[in-house]
Amino acid sequence: MPKSVLIKDTTREERIQIVRKGLDWCGDASCEQCSGCSMGVGSIDAMYAPYIDGKLELAEVNMLHAAKRYTLG
Repeated sequence: MPKSVLIKDTTREERIQIVRKGLDWCGDASCEQCSGCSMGVGSIDAMYAPYIDGKLELAEVNMLHAAKRYTLG
């Protein structure tokens, strides 16, 4: 069973690693903001700061980003 990614079940350091591992398209888990992932957020720290800081769950951050980035039509 996978480990929970909920704020209540993780430390700040674990949340940083969860974000880095989740965005690891290059294969080295370093995420140097090379823009290769096409997330369009500029800085991963800026987008995922609410999750890393324990203010919003990971799913909430992703939903907010999707709501701002994509429109129907």
